[in-house]
Amino acid sequence: MTDYGHDLAFGSFITPSSADPREPVRLARLSEEVGLDLATFQDHPYQPAFLDTWTLLTWVAAATSRITVAPDVLNLPLRPPAVLARAAASLDRLSGGRVALGIGAGAFWDAIEAMGGTRLTPGESVDALSEALDVVRGIWDTTERRGLRIEGEHHRVVGAKRGPAPAHDIPVWVGAYGPRMLRLLAQKADGWLPSLPRLEPGYLARANAVIDEAALAAGREPAAIRRVLNLGAPPAATAEWVDQLVRLALEDGAGTFIATGDDPDAIRRFGQEVAPAVREAVAAERARGAAATAWPRAAEA
Repeated sequence: MTDYGHDLAFGSFITPSSADPREPVRLARLSEEVGLDLATFQDHPYQPAFLDTWTLLTWVAAATSRITVAPDVLNLPLRPPAVLARAAASLDRLSGGRVALGIGAGAFWDAIEAMGGTRLTPGESVDALSEALDVVRGIWDTTERRGLRIEGEHHRVVGAKRGPAPAHDIPVWVGAYGPRMLRLLAQKADGWLPSLPRLEPGYLARANAVIDEAALAAGREPAAIRRVLNLGAPPAATAEWVDQLVRLALEDGAGTFIATGDDPDAIRRFGQEVAPAVREAVAAERARGAAATAWPRAAEA
């Protein structure tokens, strides 16, 4: 049983459909209106039925005032990391600190190659992501006066000027499933972002153990890595949905829940019914646990 004690956050996962470009924006604004914390969008630059995700994030940030926007997850092979770092920092400054950065090593390599990207093996894609995270962090680090120099196998910057600095510490969440990726994010990222429907029973516990061990080996606290979950289709009953998320928070350490789908009614239910109930139930369980821990100590005193 693992509970990292994170403040819970809830978001939506909206299809960036180009059929009616106003619809994803409407759903993001609805997400904000019903109290959700973030609106996220998948990134498939080779998909003509989708809007460009970074352009959409910028438009949504301008059309909202509170909600965080994030790619879920960004397709690194088609997003040069130095340019991505400036884009993210710029949007973070323009939005008043409302950007999170979900990033992935890449998939659908035929489509990536068709768009001009370089096909990588699974091992190469992990190495490329590691280098990219160093580039992104380096561009954001304006405390260092010297130009950024990273001469990697896949990403190379030689004296790039740093900045602009983001308005806040942009959290970087990595979409990952294999052990090498899990160890990498434990060392260099702020969060793990898998999709629950893709996970077999027991995988969350096993992956958490890998992340925790790698974090400790890197001198980090496991709780420094937020566990972000893309959820599957919502249960018909709100109570069942609440019970599922409470278990995931208290037993599997999930701190952020992202509901998949473009149904406005489901988004309303998630923001107005599910999220408050989950927060209340988790807070109550944590309070009971704290009281149980404190009681023996008080008796000894």
